[in-house]
Amino acid sequence: MQDITQDHANYQRIAQVIEYLVENKRSQPQLKELSAYVGLSPSHLQRVFSEWAGVSPKQFLQYLTKENAKSLLRNNSVLDSALLSGLSGAGRLHDLMVTYESVTPGEYRSSGVGLDIVHGTHSSPFGSCFIALTSRGICKLAFVDSENEWLAVLKELESEWSHAFIEEDVQSTAVVCNRIFHNETNDDSDLKLILKGSPFQIEVWQALLKIPSGGLASYQQVAESIGRPTSVRAVASAVARNKVAYLIPCHRVIRSTGVLNNYRWGGARKAAMVGREGCSELT
Repeated sequence: MQDITQDHANYQRIAQVIEYLVENKRSQPQLKELSAYVGLSPSHLQRVFSEWAGVSPKQFLQYLTKENAKSLLRNNSVLDSALLSGLSGAGRLHDLMVTYESVTPGEYRSSGVGLDIVHGTHSSPFGSCFIALTSRGICKLAFVDSENEWLAVLKELESEWSHAFIEEDVQSTAVVCNRIFHNETNDDSDLKLILKGSPFQIEVWQALLKIPSGGLASYQQVAESIGRPTSVRAVASAVARNKVAYLIPCHRVIRSTGVLNNYRWGGARKAAMVGREGCSELT
């Protein structure tokens, strides 16, 4: 696992602030209180947070309130809008276009026979991310905060593709990481994903790709969008088993109450993603 860079260190501070804001939102903590909590001067915290989110901590908190989330769920039928606009299997994430293909039944059963996979770990605005690639596209993206988590994700990849040849190649994965998080290339081609899951999981992940940046959907809305309104629990299970974090935006799915519930890669990270995307849409 690569050394943690400044991006990662800044995210750790931002995550602390976000977690504190969410836990203490009723008291509306001020900048001085937040800066004391993370051990930074008020001016330093304001600068780092504004550079990261584009808004102040107070504005960020306003976007993350339950009332605002419930309003978004009520007033924006994002999945219906996506379907009406003709989106199918492709969704917009900022200025990135994401497309996917599913493995064939034969490929699913073979668990990667004849497939080469490279992986690498890099810094991102949301902490260290693990990326795995095949010649056909990204097959895994996960966030890791420790060496043990990194080992667990690598073991998961080896289990998912047990007959593939898997090796580390950070130079190859760095190019993709820069495209996803840092926009450091002029490549305007689609980011391609290769998805391995049950037909139902693939159907749910397709629906997630249609939720635009800055939008939110409830588990019930996702279930209804795929014509399975009574399968909310199964939808939630499929969302939790998403193999490609962030690009398949499971972080945009929340409870109908407006609460940002648990997230596989941490509640603070989910709040960071939702808030950063929402605030970028407003600025």
